[in-house]
Amino acid sequence: MKAAVPTLNVRSGSGAVLELQDGRRLLDCISSWWVTLHGHAQPEIAAAIAAQAQQLEQVLAAGFTHRPAEELARRLVDSLPAPLQWVFYSDDGSTAVEVALKLAYQFWQNTGEPDRRRFLRLEGAYHGDTLGAMSLGERSLFTAPFVDLLFPAEAVPFPATWEGDDDVEAKEAQALAHLQGLLAEHPGEYAAMVLEPLVQGAGGMRMCRPQFLVALQALLREHDVLMIYDEVLTGFGRTGELFACQKTATQPDIICLAKGLTGGFLPLAATVCNGRVFDAFYHDDPSKAFYHGHSYTANPLGCAAALASLDLLVAEKYRSLTDWQREQVTRLNQHERLCRVRRCGTIVAVDVLVDGDEGYLHQVGSLLRERFLARGFLLRPLGNTVYILPPYCIDRTQLSSIYDVLFELLDEL
Repeated sequence: MKAAVPTLNVRSGSGAVLELQDGRRLLDCISSWWVTLHGHAQPEIAAAIAAQAQQLEQVLAAGFTHRPAEELARRLVDSLPAPLQWVFYSDDGSTAVEVALKLAYQFWQNTGEPDRRRFLRLEGAYHGDTLGAMSLGERSLFTAPFVDLLFPAEAVPFPATWEGDDDVEAKEAQALAHLQGLLAEHPGEYAAMVLEPLVQGAGGMRMCRPQFLVALQALLREHDVLMIYDEVLTGFGRTGELFACQKTATQPDIICLAKGLTGGFLPLAATVCNGRVFDAFYHDDPSKAFYHGHSYTANPLGCAAALASLDLLVAEKYRSLTDWQREQVTRLNQHERLCRVRRCGTIVAVDVLVDGDEGYLHQVGSLLRERFLARGFLLRPLGNTVYILPPYCIDRTQLSSIYDVLFELLDEL
């Protein structure tokens, strides 16, 4: 806190633009940490919340239900691959992952295989800041104070790739061989593997190919290890399809959804599982039940916001943004200060060539952030990684202006 820069007071938001208390306007180029799906103050979502607030604002989800929660569950199941059909609501991405972890762990106890206690993860992963989610993430400065509280999770290399990467197949083969070795060394001991499909967000917007996930799924299926997708970032159109599991033609046993679920208006998360997982908890014995709850589980206001957001997604504006982002990537490839250009749907990321060690704490990140703000752009580079992930309402001119200012700043560095 002592070294923190002064915070900015935001007065209002409209579309892709935030207005500060002092009258300055900022173009939100990162969807306010990836949650603002359609735009700020989206009138359809605001109206849905207002209408719901006059009917029912909150009721406990223990023994009660309501129309928004039921309708949202149906809409999510209809949108996801067929095996995913049971919805468990919680608060945010981290808690959605905690729910998935507990489901996977108890699943094997309920089905008579209590030795399946190990978890697998990908190197560079980030799944949240609660203890279980941190256990599945990369060990770093952020997790160091809590290392004695985290459970071990074996890491599999992440075959990060980018445009013009000639080594991608070799990296994928190495990662799969490593996974095969772990599965062979500990047969019948792994409960699940948790991963961010296609794009690792906080880990540096690193990307992998769909074919890697297809091969990884085959290995996990061969050894009967549950596969959990953390689609907190990648869900709801970010990868160019509604969900990354659809883009990759893979079928996770459990999927975690949050962030854009409500269009960025309210905290709400969903952990969705297939029938096999659900059936392990459908039992007369109360010890087989899944005991997990949140005060605001299936909050009616959050569900109403999510339903309005799903209605807006029908227009598939993310497809236009995907096309516009593809056009801009050509410009990035031509700048001598940039490397490892990568794109997945609406997400573009690139690394700035720097002296010394790259990474989240490289000073170029804070330097660029300050200079972007001075020019009216909200971007928060992950160290030397600059990523552009705007709300779907952004227009072509606004998007192009982000790249224009990026090139200006690179020439100044």
